[in-house]
Amino acid sequence: MKRLAALALVIFVSSLVNFSQQRANLTTGGDTDPFTIKRGTSFSASKPTTTADIPTSSVKGSTGEIVRDLSEALEILRNNFVAGERLDFNAVTKSALESALRTLDPHSTYFDPTDFKDLLTEEDSEYSGIGATVVSFRRDGHLDTYVASTMPGSPAAGKLKFGDRIIKVDDEDMAEHASDDVSDAVRGENGTRVKLLVERAATGRVETLEIRRSMVARPSIRDAFVLPGGVGYIAMTEGFNTTTASELSGALKELHRLGAASLVIDLRDNPGGILEQAVKVAEKFLPTGAVIVSQRGRSKADNHVWKSTNRFPETMPLVLLVNENTASASEIFAGALQDHDRAYIVGQRTFGKGLVQSVYDTPYGSGLTLTTARYFTPSGRLIQRDYSSGAIYDYYNHRTDVTKQTEARTSGNRPVFGGDGITPDDTVEAKALLQSEDDLLDALFFFSRDVVYKREATDVTVPAAFVSDMAAGIPVNDKLTTDFMAFVRKSSPEINAAELSSETAFINERLKYFLTLAARGDEAANRVLLLRDPQVQRAVAALPRAKEMSLASLSKNHTIH
Repeated sequence: MKRLAALALVIFVSSLVNFSQQRANLTTGGDTDPFTIKRGTSFSASKPTTTADIPTSSVKGSTGEIVRDLSEALEILRNNFVAGERLDFNAVTKSALESALRTLDPHSTYFDPTDFKDLLTEEDSEYSGIGATVVSFRRDGHLDTYVASTMPGSPAAGKLKFGDRIIKVDDEDMAEHASDDVSDAVRGENGTRVKLLVERAATGRVETLEIRRSMVARPSIRDAFVLPGGVGYIAMTEGFNTTTASELSGALKELHRLGAASLVIDLRDNPGGILEQAVKVAEKFLPTGAVIVSQRGRSKADNHVWKSTNRFPETMPLVLLVNENTASASEIFAGALQDHDRAYIVGQRTFGKGLVQSVYDTPYGSGLTLTTARYFTPSGRLIQRDYSSGAIYDYYNHRTDVTKQTEARTSGNRPVFGGDGITPDDTVEAKALLQSEDDLLDALFFFSRDVVYKREATDVTVPAAFVSDMAAGIPVNDKLTTDFMAFVRKSSPEINAAELSSETAFINERLKYFLTLAARGDEAANRVLLLRDPQVQRAVAALPRAKEMSLASLSKNHTIH
């Protein structure tokens, strides 16, 4: 009986592959598992194919028979397993199918109905929620979640303030929950209400709020402004969704208006997304006929080459910032511009995700993704990192050894390598927090919170309105730093005086960050940190090299077609 149940599950997985091979062109992407995927047809016996390596004799002849096989297998488990009356059918099915698909590659996977619905909506440039950013901090040994900011015009705007503590969400206690858990609990169906129990930062009063969820904008470009020296900066960090290319057009137009003469595009932590949007973004910088990416699979439908059709591409010198979480569609963009010598790459080696996932509908609203092709850069480099060891944890944490890299040449004859993501032209490690700095973050937040709500005597002014120079941040003086050190000695005696005195620069930067966050929101606060970011500084310094490289390539008319 055990073997019968296992066989039924295997037949079910095999059948899904055979019954759903015909695919459409719509693509999407994920946040926690970076990838580019293609939307497939529904699970239907009316469109069978035989492209998978599964003997057709082992596959049932109709959808109904397959579903009955699975139901029979689960019924055997329920009737014979010692705790069968408490069997979670969804959990068993999900575990079985995920395990089967993980033997293929790290990105083929099964989604239960809830997860599948989330997957299919991730391509949109909005989500259903209240528009609040939350963050967790620890005080007196207790972890709690606090409001960092709210989006203008969102349901939370005007109802939640910087520093408000979220105690409960829909009567569920949020104490000791990480901010991601709280954020997930607050999100929900558009138009529904969420009940929050909140401790007000300004007064300490505990209040109950009901906020109606609505669609909240989730742009892929979170910020665009001009750095000192006329350098345009674009934070393209939120994936490639349905509006990315149009957002970029708007950002470029505004940066030109502000006098930007060169450009840095930040792709760090960009998880990927819609392939067509990555192609359109690359096309803005590449001339007509330049290859952007090629896709190679088992069938003719899976083989395709995308080329630029732009007669008047953007010509500003360009540096791209990448890191190990830059994945999939963002690697396609970075690889295309690197191969054509159109952009200089700065940062860390990218994730290395170059597999195409096709999406298949399966019974009861569930679905799965299956790898059907691979992506290659214009010079022929494979983006995908090796996963043959089968160690999924090591793969996602960049602990796999890469031994099969292949050399290729850019349009300007520079050597580049494939088989392990995109290697930067200039490798710069990210600035990691020192332990002594990390130890101060909780105290910095709570002190800033007290300053904002006048619980600390200080002459620092925290205006509520924006000012023109958002990158400047709220000014921090020596007295505020001294007051903070006194606050730490009182509230965190475990932090010694020597540690405090050695971190003055960090303290000043983070006080400015938190006070700016309270007064002006995420964008202005992030700009405070960007100005001291070593990777951003190196990117700006590399712009003359980017200009020289791009001009040399264009003058020789070296374009990969």
